[in-house]
Amino acid sequence: MKNQDIHLILDNIRSLHNVGAIFRTAEATKVKKIYLCGLTGYPPRKEIDKTALRTVAGVPWEYVKDVTDVLKKLKKRKVGIIALEQRTGSLYYNQTKYRFPLAVIVGHELYGVSERAISYTDAIVEIPMYGRIAESLNVATATGILLYKIKES
Repeated sequence: MKNQDIHLILDNIRSLHNVGAIFRTAEATKVKKIYLCGLTGYPPRKEIDKTALRTVAGVPWEYVKDVTDVLKKLKKRKVGIIALEQRTGSLYYNQTKYRFPLAVIVGHELYGVSERAISYTDAIVEIPMYGRIAESLNVATATGILLYKIKES
């Protein structure tokens, strides 16, 4: 994998198990930093540790209550910002050109990325759904798919 700077922003992720799973994938894909925002839980928590499997120590992270504080800081540093979200006008994740440094926002398991965060994005990408029942993937699963695709870019 190439050495691209990727920041990961968790916008109101309510499941601590999802947070832990995202830490594990972030460590595996060499994410530069994770920003835990809003109601997203943060270490130390046994539920995070259970799915993170010791990777919390391997990924720099910071809790920031207001997601827009992080996004303003990254914009000022000329970091590209994308959201992983299903919505009209989004681009398929596998047909998108990624530029670095890059920040990826993932959102609430039911409500997605907040509109406040969306307003800072340069692009919105989605993973297409081919099934007949599920409308979306689990946020930790979707984050893993996207991070590995970005690392292949």
